Amino acid sequence: MSRLAWATFNALQLLFTLLWTAGWICLALLVRVVTGGRRWPLRMAARCWAPGLLHGAGARLEVHGLERVDWSRPHVFVANHQSMIDICALFRALPAPVRFMLKQELAKVPFVGWYARAMGMVFIERASARSSARRLHAAVGVVRAGASVCAFPEGTRSRDGGVGAFKGGAFQLAIEAGVSVVPVAIEGSGHVLPAAGFRVRPGTIVLRVGDPLPTQGLAPHDRHALAQQARAAVVALLEGGAVQ
Repeated sequence: MSRLAWATFNALQLLFTLLWTAGWICLALLVRVVTGGRRWPLRMAARCWAPGLLHGAGARLEVHGLERVDWSRPHVFVANHQSMIDICALFRALPAPVRFMLKQELAKVPFVGWYARAMGMVFIERASARSSARRLHAAVGVVRAGASVCAFPEGTRSRDGGVGAFKGGAFQLAIEAGVSVVPVAIEGSGHVLPAAGFRVRPGTIVLRVGDPLPTQGLAPHDRHALAQQARAAVVALLEGGAVQ
């Protein structure tokens, strides 16, 4: 009976997630058309869509370290990646509108792709070096114009909670745009929604924001060293405390 109850709960949760997401995306796109801007549709994701999915999953969000960041300036945020619900946690926790670096394949997903393109999200096509370079150059312009970008530099979700190697794309973006990199550690999201399948369980997600890493004086070839420094900062934040 317990297994059947969880299966039923997860089926209802999936239906809620799809309907809630589609509804808010449609409303956000309408607001985008009416206002002609992106700020309000992005804040709708932070104030309405993300909290609804977190609450529906029974997830409690704890956020630490926001005072370390000057939110009046753009940054590149880099976080470890355990779950799709990480995006909800970041949208909800970060007080400034953020755009995400996403895989190109997501641009073709109904609703999600429509919203991402309308909001100016950064798509990376890893199979094409020329396309990736062109998109990265466009992303530099977005950040220089004042937008913050959030990336998962591991490139995929962790299956065991460990932090994989950080790829250099997000760090080259920060260096070329001349903005700081902010390490963010996310803990507990893999329990709430594991990387494989759709199995929601109530729990606590803890998000810790680290000290910004400056990029002044760095060149694009320094991106790998900066990536290692950011990964070490994320690991240190994860080791700083366990989810209760």
